[in-house]
Amino acid sequence: MIKNKTTSFEIAMLCLMLVTMACTPTKEKKTIRRPNILLLMSDNQSAEHLGCYGDKSVKTPQIDQLAEDGVIFKNAYCAAPSCSPARASMLTGQDIWMLGEAANLWSSFPKVEVFTQLLEATGYHVGIEGKGWGPGDETVTGWTQNPGGKRYDSFENFFNESEKGKPWMYWYSSRDPHRPYRNEGWKNSGIALDSIVVPPYLPDHIDIRKDIADYYDEIQRFDEEVGTYISLLKEFGALENTIIIVCSDNGWQMPRGLANLYDFGTKIPLVISWPKYFPGGREIQDFVNIKDFAPTILELAGVEPSTEMTAKSFVDLLTTEKTGKIDPQRDHVVMARERHAFVRKGGIGYPGRAIRTDQYLYIKNYEPKRWPAGDPPLFGDVDAHMLHYEAPTKIFMLKNKNLKPTRKLFNLAFSKRPQHELFKLSEDPFQMNNLAYDEEFASVRDEISNQLISYLIETGDPRETDAAFDWDNVHYYKDRDKKPKPSKKSIEILGLKDEYNYLE
Repeated sequence: MIKNKTTSFEIAMLCLMLVTMACTPTKEKKTIRRPNILLLMSDNQSAEHLGCYGDKSVKTPQIDQLAEDGVIFKNAYCAAPSCSPARASMLTGQDIWMLGEAANLWSSFPKVEVFTQLLEATGYHVGIEGKGWGPGDETVTGWTQNPGGKRYDSFENFFNESEKGKPWMYWYSSRDPHRPYRNEGWKNSGIALDSIVVPPYLPDHIDIRKDIADYYDEIQRFDEEVGTYISLLKEFGALENTIIIVCSDNGWQMPRGLANLYDFGTKIPLVISWPKYFPGGREIQDFVNIKDFAPTILELAGVEPSTEMTAKSFVDLLTTEKTGKIDPQRDHVVMARERHAFVRKGGIGYPGRAIRTDQYLYIKNYEPKRWPAGDPPLFGDVDAHMLHYEAPTKIFMLKNKNLKPTRKLFNLAFSKRPQHELFKLSEDPFQMNNLAYDEEFASVRDEISNQLISYLIETGDPRETDAAFDWDNVHYYKDRDKKPKPSKKSIEILGLKDEYNYLE
């Protein structure tokens, strides 16, 4: 239960006063302080892997407490299952196809307004720690700093540089649980291997259980980081007036996760807490997208969003006392992918668009003749960095791809896919049985496909309009990936060459 519970009327008046304060001159220097905003983002974490989301194996007491005091979103999704475009969408409030090169990993960033700039222009002190937007090179388009804001090496230094009484926004972007994981970190974290529930799209083998356990260890470390920031807020006397947002940028770094439009690549955790004004202890079932962060944060700060931002604020979901499904218009979410890593000849990508509703997930793959996980034998979209460090789950599946227990799961993760994919989620929550070519579901496929395409045309997606954009030839700002060199261990286990040249 929430302390200092406020009525809906009081909440509405607060939001009105925030906007008024930001946009209208006043003789009063002090009315209601605009809130501070602390964004704590993990890297490559799927939604379900937190205690507050029902996972019994991972221990996340800090985030669980925030969820108890705040609002937990059960249908939060990223705009793209890839770091750079997901973070670009969050900053701009736009779908990735509106962002040109920034729809790709290791890209550049367009000269468009981001919500952090708008906050700064209206008096906020803004800073980032960690990745922020990226990976990529923002300088080639004229940015003098990361689009997320000025970089700091610690929250303490940022806070000490903040002007007393001035609102601030700080974005801490953790490296956890991005690979490489701490080798056998699970042993020191109290994670029991027999407690781990292996999703059915992965083989249930001890090597994979250990890999998942190491991933959980990284999540627990992120949870400790969250606790550290909360302690600092208390120490600085800033906790009461700070909105805390905990989320991930995209799904986990496993086959059918990162770089895939299935839920395991796109569904993210999202917990938001401001007990003084957001009624807590609530679960929201409405669909929200990471691109919605931009207009939401701006509205909370009393700042008008840019006209370029097409996303929709979800402040109404935060301030209501309702739970479950609230806004009937938030009944679906749209995601997209272009090129993830440089893992195919010539650096071409694997473009796709997806729409997710309560009942169905529909995916349109625009280049079904291409390998969805990257060219064999490396399949680099699925954990390209196994070349430089271990990725036990992927290596196990590649090593055992011809064995009967693994063959079907290998094909689901790595083999070519049809143009259309449709999954009925009540019967197939892990999205393993494609119904798109089943006559019984033809009308469903057509209806949901038309809904997706209508939205893409309405928003000017070149994949569905006469407009043209050559995403395949967008520059990739990490030359090492273009001629990958497998590790000695990978060469020995999988019989690989010592170098692959994707430029030929």
